Formats: sequence, C-alpha cells, structure tokens
Amino acid sequence: MTTLPSKADTRSGTRADTRTDTRTGTRAGTKGVPRADRERQVLAAATEEFGRHGFEATTVAAVAARVGVTKPLLHQYFGSKQDLYLACLDPVGDRLLHAIRTAMAEPDTDAPPTPLRVLHALFAALDGQREAWFVLYDPSLPPGSDAAHRAAHYRDAIDDLAADGAAGLLRAAGSDDPLDADALRYAWRGLCTALVRWWINHPDQSPDAMARRCARLFSAARSVVPADGEPA
Repeated sequence: MTTLPSKADTRSGTRADTRTDTRTGTRAGTKGVPRADRERQVLAAATEEFGRHGFEATTVAAVAARVGVTKPLLHQYFGSKQDLYLACLDPVGDRLLHAIRTAMAEPDTDAPPTPLRVLHALFAALDGQREAWFVLYDPSLPPGSDAAHRAAHYRDAIDDLAADGAAGLLRAAGSDDPLDADALRYAWRGLCTALVRWWINHPDQSPDAMARRCARLFSAARSVVPADGEPA
C-alpha cells in the first residue's frame, strides 16, 4: 500500500480539507470526518466497485462520488487507481488466506470434511463484502502490472492450498494420479467462484446457510458416483 501523504498532492496542486481536532489531536478529513474513518469508507466503496465492475471499468471518480469526496482528495490519500486497488486487495487476500489456512488446520474429529470447512470459512470471511472475491479474481487487471502480479501472488497461494487439499482427498480415495489432483484444483477454484457469484445474487443467505447448502449439494453429488468410482 502506498504511504499516505500528509501534505498537498503535488501532482494535482490541491490540498485536502484536513484539520486537527484540538481536543483529540485526530486529523479530520472533509466535513469533520476523521481521516482514518474516511479512508475506511473509501476502501469499502472501492472494494465493492472493483469487485462489481473490475479494475478496468472502475474509475476513481466513481469511488470518490460514492464516498462524497473529491477525486483530488482521493488521489492524495491513496495515489493512483492501481495504488487504490492494491490497498483494497491486500486485506482481502490476507483475510482469505488466513481463513483457508485456519480451516484446513482444524482437526477432522467431530468436524465437517475439509472442503466444507474451507467453504464455510470463505463465506464467513466474505460476509458483508461478498464482491471482494472478484477483486482477487479479476481478469481485467493490466498484464504485467503491479496489481496483476500482486493478485497472482494471492491466487497462487490459494491454489497451493487447494492443491494440498485435493491431493489429500484423492489419496484418501485411493488415487495418486497427479493429473487428477490438478484437475480437481481447477474445478475447486471454479466451484468457489460460482458459489460466491450465486451468493451475491442471494443476499438473504448467511454464511451458515451457504455451508449447509453446500453440504447438501456435496451429499447429492456423492450419490451420482458409486463406491467403485465409475459413473452411475
């Protein structure tokens, strides 16, 4: 994340309407909103914009308008659009990785199977900010950019965890074919993306409700393939 400047943005020649509360010493943003609070508002709005529309279609002006600040002020706080994207991406990527690692580390005794634990953890991590998944999985990021490299770093880390989980599931099922594991890893990413997209379109569904739904779907899927592994 770009270090936030405290003085006027020399590129735009503008100065933010900031001041210090003499009672608390807290720097305030426009209209008396403390700067830290305003930054959180900007990041929440920007995360939703990037998640809904993608990097390419999102504009700094649209984010600024949602929060009720000027475009020059937003640039002063966060820098370029790419800097703003990175400021949104890092907390999303860190939160998702932590959720997945924690779910995979839970003991299996008296707990749901690992895939269901991971899905439940993802839903809980995204609750209240469901579009954030598509900040990470954004095909419109400029190739070769810092944004694309950083997003790929998080995606690769998640894929590595998925590969470990897939290999473990297949070993338990008696398969050691590496291509099976690779195919399952790709299928898992697609499944997670499809479920999150469905969840966005059904805002009344809680993380717990989604986890229960996934358990029912997995149970139904198992009935399609009998114990010998051949399609019914």
